[in-house]
Amino acid sequence: MATAPSSEDDLFDEFLSDRGHEMTTGRWERSYNKLQCPECGALHDEGSMSCTVCGWDPS
Repeated sequence: MATAPSSEDDLFDEFLSDRGHEMTTGRWERSYNKLQCPECGALHDEGSMSCTVCGWDPS
C-alpha cells in the first residue's frame, strides 16, 4: 500500500514526476558570485547551507 504525500506540494510533485517531469532541485543555482535558491530566488553567500528566506536546503 502506498503512503499519502505529506502536503499539497508533495502531491503536485508526485503528479508531475509520474508524468515524466524531473522534480529534483537538489542544487543551488548561481547568480554572479552568489548562490541562488532554486525555490524562491533569494541570493546567499558562497558558504550558505540553507535558504534563510524560505528554508530550502540542498539535501
